[in-house]
Amino acid sequence: MISIYTPVFVYLAASCRLSAVILGLSYILGNQAPDVEKSSSYECGFESFGDSRSPFDVRFYLVSILFIVFDLETMFLFPWSIVLGDLGALGYWTMIDFIVELLVGYLYVWKIGALEWS
Repeated sequence: MISIYTPVFVYLAASCRLSAVILGLSYILGNQAPDVEKSSSYECGFESFGDSRSPFDVRFYLVSILFIVFDLETMFLFPWSIVLGDLGALGYWTMIDFIVELLVGYLYVWKIGALEWS
């Protein structure tokens, strides 16, 4: 049974070796002389201001959660589209229901203005 997974193990070993070689070569051949400008902290191309521990606006968290939700929707749509022929009508309408529920949630978030930046 382990012979079934031999190509996977070979691929894993080859990718680990290649990663180690690339990492080693970049360390050996790369420029290891950081200067003051390279080591300074920056934020969006300009000098940072204020404390880095200041609270963030809740809209940053809301946008990131919305991104995760719609990213997961895409992750569910790919396998569904591949096996759609085997699922039949129930599988089709279940996914349509899923998409409609996400669309209603998106429209609600849009309506309350959570995506507006002021």
